[in-house]
Amino acid sequence: MRRLLKYLKPYRPFVLSIIILLFIQANADLALPDYMSRIVNVGIQQGGVEEAVPRAMRQSTMERLPLFLTKEDAADLRAQYVLMDASSPDYDALVRQYPALAREPIYVLRPADPAAVERLQAAVARAMILVMGTEQIQARPEEAGALMPGIAGLDLSKLPPGTDLFALLARMPAGQRKGILEAVDRQFDALGGEKALLQAAARAVRAEYEALGMDLLQIQNAYLLRVGGLMLLFTLLAATMSVIVGFLAAQTAAGLARDLRHLFFEKVMAFSGAELDRFSTASLITRSTNDITQIQMVMMFLLRMVFFAPLMGIGAIIRAAAKSPSMMWIIGLGVLVLVGLIMVVFSITLPKFKIIQLLIDRLNQIARENLTGMMVVRAFNRQEYEKRRFDQANRDLTNTFLFVNRAAVVMMPATMILMNGLIALILWVGAHQVAQAAMRVGDMIAFMQYAMQVFFSFTMISMLFLLLPRVDVAAHRIADVLETDLSIRDPEEPISFPEPFTPTIEFRNVSFRYPGAEEYVLRDITFTIHAGETVGIIGTTGSGKSTLINLIPRFYDVTEGEIRISGVDIRQVRLKEMRDRIGYVPQQSNLFSGTIASNLRFADEGAPEERLMRALEVAQAQDIILSRAGDNGRSPLEAEVAQHGANFSGGQKQRLTIARALVKQPSIYIFDDCFSSLDYRTDRQLRRALRDYVGGSTVIIVSQRVATIKDADWILVLDEGRIVGQGTHEELMATCNIYREIALSQLKVVAQVAQD
Repeated sequence: MRRLLKYLKPYRPFVLSIIILLFIQANADLALPDYMSRIVNVGIQQGGVEEAVPRAMRQSTMERLPLFLTKEDAADLRAQYVLMDASSPDYDALVRQYPALAREPIYVLRPADPAAVERLQAAVARAMILVMGTEQIQARPEEAGALMPGIAGLDLSKLPPGTDLFALLARMPAGQRKGILEAVDRQFDALGGEKALLQAAARAVRAEYEALGMDLLQIQNAYLLRVGGLMLLFTLLAATMSVIVGFLAAQTAAGLARDLRHLFFEKVMAFSGAELDRFSTASLITRSTNDITQIQMVMMFLLRMVFFAPLMGIGAIIRAAAKSPSMMWIIGLGVLVLVGLIMVVFSITLPKFKIIQLLIDRLNQIARENLTGMMVVRAFNRQEYEKRRFDQANRDLTNTFLFVNRAAVVMMPATMILMNGLIALILWVGAHQVAQAAMRVGDMIAFMQYAMQVFFSFTMISMLFLLLPRVDVAAHRIADVLETDLSIRDPEEPISFPEPFTPTIEFRNVSFRYPGAEEYVLRDITFTIHAGETVGIIGTTGSGKSTLINLIPRFYDVTEGEIRISGVDIRQVRLKEMRDRIGYVPQQSNLFSGTIASNLRFADEGAPEERLMRALEVAQAQDIILSRAGDNGRSPLEAEVAQHGANFSGGQKQRLTIARALVKQPSIYIFDDCFSSLDYRTDRQLRRALRDYVGGSTVIIVSQRVATIKDADWILVLDEGRIVGQGTHEELMATCNIYREIALSQLKVVAQVAQD
């Protein structure tokens, strides 16, 4: 997959935006369990009271708090409050909020410095607890030990009824009061430290608010609405980020797939015969469709999860550790088991993913062979055999897919069992800690949610591990094509043909063998075709005729020697400039879906209709367009051409491909055995018309028919990759045994046909 990352460069802004948005989404998702914890701990258990420093307090409470504070803390606390009474300017508003103000003056917290309030939290929390405890002891001295163990050493039950405990505490030596504070600190340290202290202080603050006559339900509801609103806001933020990320990921993945298909097709179009021999047609089709689709689908998933899952996992681990470090071993155990499961499944499925792509190639190859060779299959009654062959390839692919899917499908139930077991373990351990006051209920719920987020992150990473092997195979297959070095390319310092251009073709000691082959197909070929000559090439089957002419337009490059056109080595000229001079008609007639006109203009997009009609006339193809002229008033040139020209006969397709080359009006014509489907009469008429049409162009005709080439200016005879004869028809009949044997065998056939 790394080999294709460079093609993501145009989408860097999208990828960067996705990373930023995923960071926001992850933080929003990670904030939700903490807000849930606050709702349970503060909103429900503490009635919405979250600060140990009360918003307001009675004058009596303010006078009693310094008994349990240092002089510095007492002075700092008093500085944060202002005394309100009936003479205060905003008395009416305050008395509605604090009904006790109608009975006595109260202290109201100033718009305070948050840092000062935070600094006072622990000290005021402890003092509020002791004030509340002392008040309860004073009301019920018989329960002194249970209400405030810190001063249980005093036998308060023996005090006279109505004894003012606060006056008694005020007369105590400072060291004894300090001992009470230390005893309280030890008690809360055993219960969880400052968190337990602040939680207990919230009850004291709530009792103070109740004494002030404040609406406790309104305080609780206001807190729940505020925190719940923030929770909803973060949920909407996370959902919005998810939608935007999905859109950007889809745009990036689809754009990458589009670019890869474009680059892939562009690369294949530049392939020479050597590269096309390396990759089968079925494989190239699979790579450009199935493989790129796989990359698109996985890339979209990667962009959404490859950054998000680690962010969520690491963030959830950090926050879970802050909630309960003592239970982190549970998350570690779950992750360890999950990773082990992933590694087992990964090791089983990885080799199969490579086999799957090869099996898809095989299936496509068989399907393509049968679709293109359907007539041959039917003619030889091989339908059942081909069905079995296709069925075997289909079964091999299906069985491999099923094996991979069965291995992968184990992940989901195993993950669910593991996740539910993790939840049960957290609840069991957390319940014991809550019972021991070592953990709050809200923190346990938050820890459980963070554990699920960690587990979710590792599950997503496990899915990536299962998807990456297959997409990595697909990516390598695409990269293999895109990174293939072209054996035929434009020269670094090209030169142009001299003007005026003369269509001479010269072979100088040319030898050729296919890439990877040991035997030469052509050996020491030397000849010269002068401008305006018509040359025929004939030879035994497999003698190298088509290979020889494929060297002229550089479908392959010579292994040894050189080919010169107009005196210039063709390897020194740009491919486009050289091929613009050549009109080529291959052995196999290739037509493209469209119309007759679009196929003819394949040679020259701007060719006028008159030239098209003239080319059809020379190619003896007038009857084709006349027979297809419709009644809808359209030009016969607009007659439809099906895929591969399936709605035309072999001879019609040959004549249309010849007409296509004639429309180009090049300086050099190459006809590679493209008259084979024509009857002798049409063949003769076409060659006669062609002689007048080509003018001063050079013409090369490869044919198995002696009748097709015997009127050429001269003929080249090949046998086993060597030139064994060269001259006119009459000269070769006299001097070349191979040519004479070919000619006499064809004359006997013609005579036999005429006799029959």
